[in-house]
Amino acid sequence: MLGEGILKGLAETARNFLGSYVGKDRLTTVQYPEERLPQIEAARNFPFLVYDGPDWQQGMRCVSCLICEKECPPKCISIEKSKDKKPDATGKPQFYPAVFNIDVSVCMSCQICVEVCPFEAIKMDVEFELSTDDRFGGLLWNKERLARSNEYYRQIHPTEAAAVDAHLAEDRAKLEAKSKAAAEAKSSATAMVSAQPASGVAAEK
Repeated sequence: MLGEGILKGLAETARNFLGSYVGKDRLTTVQYPEERLPQIEAARNFPFLVYDGPDWQQGMRCVSCLICEKECPPKCISIEKSKDKKPDATGKPQFYPAVFNIDVSVCMSCQICVEVCPFEAIKMDVEFELSTDDRFGGLLWNKERLARSNEYYRQIHPTEAAAVDAHLAEDRAKLEAKSKAAAEAKSSATAMVSAQPASGVAAEK
């Protein structure tokens, strides 16, 4: 039927208009900024860098592998890799970004940086109230501005963060098991080497 879609749209509008007088579930607007709708988990805006523990500098997951910088379509990510290593949140020496900047005036929120990161170090934020009158410095975010704790990540993307935490915990468990097995093998080899001369001397006597 010609115009059926228009009629359905008008009917929905009328249903919301009349229903808003009798029930809040039909209210289609809120009195912003006094009222705010809760952000859905799938929402995304600009990236942020995840860190573990209380210290954002020590706990930052980024090891400056430069993959996100290379894969970024608008080339809004700029990274300078450190010359030295420092312990991360687990105590393992890692390279770190001496400089990590994102120009959010260029970023198109495509999430490619998140998808290519092998260390779960960069994720998408849901914050959208980011207006500024500083068109240069205010739109170039450094690593301190980008740093967000893993607890914050769990709050805005609980399902995704739980999966990431489980994945990282599994990787850590595998690494610890591998290190333990290597240490035991080394200890056994050392014990065998130490026992061989003693057996030889006993045989000669």
